[in-house]
Amino acid sequence: MTKVLLLPGLYDSGPEHWQSYWEREVPGAIRIVQRDWDAPAREEWVETLEDAVAEHGSDVVLVGHSTACALVAFWAATSARTVRGALLVGPSDTAAPSYPAGPIGWAPMPMVRLYFPSIVVASTNDEYVTLERAGEFAKAWGSRLVDIGDAGHINGASGLGNWPRGKRLLTELTGTPTP
Repeated sequence: MTKVLLLPGLYDSGPEHWQSYWEREVPGAIRIVQRDWDAPAREEWVETLEDAVAEHGSDVVLVGHSTACALVAFWAATSARTVRGALLVGPSDTAAPSYPAGPIGWAPMPMVRLYFPSIVVASTNDEYVTLERAGEFAKAWGSRLVDIGDAGHINGASGLGNWPRGKRLLTELTGTPTP
């Protein structure tokens, strides 16, 4: 069974975040826990992801939210490991003035093609990335862009619950329907 590595962004994903629902409901879903959720050092987060992929093998799909989309891009640019794919939701623009202070080493965003299938999901009213900028990320990464309309930062405040549409996108990458 394909493992699903859930990669929360800054401040982790609270109980009403779709990633937390997926952690409870999706077989094979594992939340990757970072040491510092508030002022993360990029190199430390990349090392944690490298260790997780080494532990779980290449039959994994990475599911990143917010800063964790940048995490996947930075990891892919340096790792020799491979994964089955990545679902990158609400990628924060780490170079934008709206990006929170505190994180270390997250800009500029790597704009190199990912070597695995990927889908970028963006909203038309995300406070941390414009739809145009999310499209630039998707193009650079070789990802398919999915615009889900007005959904804010696609987080707990967006009220998506277990986000069935997101699960359908995950199924495209895992090849296995998710409950």
